[in-house]
Amino acid sequence: MSNVLGLEPKTEVNLNELANGALLERVNNDLQKIMENIYDPNTDATKARKLNITISLTPDKNREVIATDINTKITLASSVSVSTTMLLGKDTQTGKVVGRELASGAKGQTYFDASGVIRNDEGKPIEEVEAENTTETSKIARFK
Repeated sequence: MSNVLGLEPKTEVNLNELANGALLERVNNDLQKIMENIYDPNTDATKARKLNITISLTPDKNREVIATDINTKITLASSVSVSTTMLLGKDTQTGKVVGRELASGAKGQTYFDASGVIRNDEGKPIEEVEAENTTETSKIARFK
């Protein structure tokens, strides 16, 4: 049985060649993005990623011409959250509120970094902090 155009009722559409290969190109690009997302250590390793392909076929009223729209959509794993603790205080010289990340784990606590340097709770080397304090105290006038 043949139709109006004299063609056999057989679909001769190759998805690899559809839209001049655009579908295949999009799928390959989206798969690359998914692989990069899986490899990213800042994402949830076990969350499923998805690739959806939508092919919309809209025939004309005579059912002879079909407008075809191809779309791909991916769902990636979002970045995992990162937590930190901030210290908040007021600068006594300027009166401005300032915040800094707590590096030591507890306010006022010193710690050794990976290279063995002793640092304060804000991550500054103790030697620098003491040098700053020595400079500030040397400005104090001593009266007898």
